[in-house]
Amino acid sequence: MRNLEEANIENVAYMIEAIKSKLRMASGAAMQATNFSLDKYDDLRDVYEIVAGKDKFSISEVEAIVSELGQLRDK
Repeated sequence: MRNLEEANIENVAYMIEAIKSKLRMASGAAMQATNFSLDKYDDLRDVYEIVAGKDKFSISEVEAIVSELGQLRDK
């Protein structure tokens, strides 16, 4: 199990890749760890924990998660 207590780019990259994999995101290439600020690490971790805790997602849940990730991205 990875220690996600520390806010660093490696943990951001790990969480983004895990989210993309779990959601089977076809457009995942557009979501890179470098697009996320460490200032929003806790929020990203919250999204990661929600995604990691579920096995299946409805279309509306995926849309909501992707929307939230979009809000967390640096503009």
